[in-house]
Amino acid sequence: MNNSGKTGHQILVVDDESAVCKAFKLLLEFDGHTVQTAESGEAALGVFEAGRFDLVITDYSMCGMKGDELAALIKARRPGQPIIMATAFAADFSFPSKPPAAVDWVLNKPFSLIELREAIVKVMS
Repeated sequence: MNNSGKTGHQILVVDDESAVCKAFKLLLEFDGHTVQTAESGEAALGVFEAGRFDLVITDYSMCGMKGDELAALIKARRPGQPIIMATAFAADFSFPSKPPAAVDWVLNKPFSLIELREAIVKVMS
């Protein structure tokens, strides 16, 4: 159970820095979520196809496939899939201007656990 009293979500975290994947995993598992990680967009597509995820959280700036490209490929497969993109370049995507079409929320790095929780609540409701 997470802090809201609901069972956790199945979450796929994608970031090309393993330390960031581990940090996301720790934070999300602390809140009762089940987390799988991938360290590239290409690897994430394989993990995504093999599983069922309530939420995908992806970095934007990765070697090879960028986060917005990954999001577009995932939405093409599952149009209703909630996707959060975490980036140090959030000013390029943030509200009130529109995030990339396939992304439901842009989370500015660095972020707090509270901001992460708020983003999850917004895209999952």
